[in-house]
Amino acid sequence: MNETPAKRLLPLILALLLAACSGAAGEPPLKGARIGGPFALTDQDGRTVRDGDFAGKYRIVYFGYTHCPDICPNDLAVIGQAMRRLEKQTPTRAAKIQPLFITVDPERDTPAVMKAYTAAFHPRLVGLTGTPQQVAVAAKAYAVWFAKQPPQPGGGYAVDHSRMTVLMGPKGEPVALLPADQGAEQVAAELGKWVS
Repeated sequence: MNETPAKRLLPLILALLLAACSGAAGEPPLKGARIGGPFALTDQDGRTVRDGDFAGKYRIVYFGYTHCPDICPNDLAVIGQAMRRLEKQTPTRAAKIQPLFITVDPERDTPAVMKAYTAAFHPRLVGLTGTPQQVAVAAKAYAVWFAKQPPQPGGGYAVDHSRMTVLMGPKGEPVALLPADQGAEQVAAELGKWVS
């Protein structure tokens, strides 16, 4: 049975609405949401990386791809700027955060491509790729929808995907959505609010 993107995202949407309605002061907005889970991917240096390798760290998790024409590079630039801002303001807090960029285009995004790409945004940004099946497992765990589009004239193709920047806690629990569309200052402020 084919699921539409809306049906796949329904559990996440419901969790966000419930979190927004809870009104509990000091509670993370995504507390109890079913986002995140086990994955085994390959980092930009060709090493196998598992979700458990980041235990004890807050994680900024962003799904996208290196051939994305505008949104992905803009969001990753904001994440990098927010990290630099936090590193200047509170370096010990910033050191507790690991930014992750997981591709939705593993066919083109090899470890070497990911290494060159992530280096442009932040020195600690880890780029993760893998087999199409490994990427699909990670995307499903994080409630990310994506679909490869037919080739364009000239041979290139786009990959449609949902857009969200998620802050995960040190135990792998979802904490908050980061407002990458609002700029580095807002992302840094949100990180400062939740990373202790």
